[in-house]
Amino acid sequence: MPVTMPCVLVIFGASGDLAQRKLIPAIYQLLNEKLLPDEFALVGFSRTEMTDAEYRADCREAIEKFARVKPIDEELWKKLEPRISYVRGDYGGAVEHDKLQQHMATLDEQFHTAGNRLYYISTPPGQFEPIISRLGERRGVLHGLDGSERWQRIIIEKPFGRDLASAVALNHKLHEFFEESQVFRIDHYLGKETVQNLMVMRFANSIFEPIWNYKYIDHVQITVSETLGVGTRGGYYDKSGALRDMVQNHIFQLLALVAMEPPAALDAISIRDEKVKVFKSIRPIRKSQVDQFVVRGQYGAGEHIKQKTEGYLKEKDVAAGSATETFAAVKLFIDNWRWSGTPFYIRTGKFLESKLSEVTVRFRSPPLTLFQKQCESPVYPNDLVIRVQPQEGISLRLNGKVPGGSMNIKPVGMDFFYETTFHVEPPEAYERLIFDAIQGDQTLFIRGDEAEAAWKVIDPIEQGWAESKIPPQEYAPGSWGPKKAMDLIELDGRRWTGGKSEAEPILACSI
Repeated sequence: MPVTMPCVLVIFGASGDLAQRKLIPAIYQLLNEKLLPDEFALVGFSRTEMTDAEYRADCREAIEKFARVKPIDEELWKKLEPRISYVRGDYGGAVEHDKLQQHMATLDEQFHTAGNRLYYISTPPGQFEPIISRLGERRGVLHGLDGSERWQRIIIEKPFGRDLASAVALNHKLHEFFEESQVFRIDHYLGKETVQNLMVMRFANSIFEPIWNYKYIDHVQITVSETLGVGTRGGYYDKSGALRDMVQNHIFQLLALVAMEPPAALDAISIRDEKVKVFKSIRPIRKSQVDQFVVRGQYGAGEHIKQKTEGYLKEKDVAAGSATETFAAVKLFIDNWRWSGTPFYIRTGKFLESKLSEVTVRFRSPPLTLFQKQCESPVYPNDLVIRVQPQEGISLRLNGKVPGGSMNIKPVGMDFFYETTFHVEPPEAYERLIFDAIQGDQTLFIRGDEAEAAWKVIDPIEQGWAESKIPPQEYAPGSWGPKKAMDLIELDGRRWTGGKSEAEPILACSI
């Protein structure tokens, strides 16, 4: 991979959890892999009172705790340390932004960063617009309107709006100052190796593409589950919920890559065009249909993996009587030629049995008359399982005969895992995404109309819930969610497969 171009990277929200756990270690890893140039500088910006030396110490601690490569390389740290600096200020303060611009001009002279800027906004959503406005007001002074080849780009963390109206407003604010080619709306799931491998698996293997449609696929399941509760994030989460927090972004991105048509080319425009078409093809769920196609739940009191809770409604900063869901399951249909009548079942939640992110593509059952008279065991359906986490990889479940004189059939897995196949740990998603943003490659980022198209699917569900008289169904911590989530798929004659070692039988054979 080519070394990135010279630039100054500014992290707004530099003292936050995301910066410490993901962003700083990713920058160190890029430097470790010789993917950052010598002409590079990092500026942390937040409201916390801190000196350059204190911020550098925080960065070192973050690298020691969370970087993939341990222990820290002292020579590499000596190279990075003087390139780290800190600016304290209010995110919307004009004086502070003037100070930031002057500081970056000094860094240009010191480290030859050529006036190039990458701004990473990792703050609470309420700070997005003030930061965008202040940066935009100053872009003409230092950022290339004089005809030079300087560039500036801006990365926006999720959530990108909380509904369609706010997403449209945020897009308008961005486009007031920045071209779409300068805006990088980040979803870290798109940086994961297995997610990127979805397109390679589909379009670089002739065995899949001819059968990747309603004729051969019975249904698709997507599960993204967490074993933790809301913890100290009750105030934020209560204004969001599982549907906004996970479905509109992470799960919909997985859905789009599974369902999209082959792009004309592997460039950002072609790929994102096809993803937008998927969202526009999703059959709308009217407000009156919400309780038929969508399930919401809240975890109750209990204990799971040594974590005790009195229930979501008792969590800190959660409003009394809140109807915010900590679990959501949805049945969707994509009304196009490829997926006509094929259901997509998606679910996500907190305090569930295990931490899991995977896509299961279940193929239609073969004719079974051949086995009904002879086999002594069930026949299982074929599943293609794309595991995003933990243990990234892909597994194809086939049926095989058990050795012996009887016709016993057992499901067997053809497994591909990154760790055992390539003998390397896959890079962290943020490493790839920061690298691509510096390079100006938007392929793994969300386009403005893409975000709006996803919200158009979510908004009627949220409105239906707001008007519904059915409250969230309580579920026990450590379970797989409320019973209604099981009914959502089981009443169709199917079962959830996420987290299980093998699929359910499709035929109980007689001897």
